[in-house]
Amino acid sequence: MKKTYSEMDDELRPEYDLVNLLKDGVRGKYAARYREGTNLVLLDPDVASVFLSDKAVNEALRLVIQIQKLSVADQQ
Repeated sequence: MKKTYSEMDDELRPEYDLVNLLKDGVRGKYAARYREGTNLVLLDPDVASVFLSDKAVNEALRLVIQIQKLSVADQQ
């Protein structure tokens, strides 16, 4: 025989009143951010210690890209 749900079967503690916890919830609050996707790269600790911010990392990588483009242009 299948067991039916009742409040007696509820294992949630009484202090966790879901009605109050979820009343201010916004459905899909982060949906747009999720659709944009992410491109996370984990830096090794020694590399991360050199850069103070994500802006500094991006600037350094842009310089590497420029140097690489110059190097390719010189080889042609």
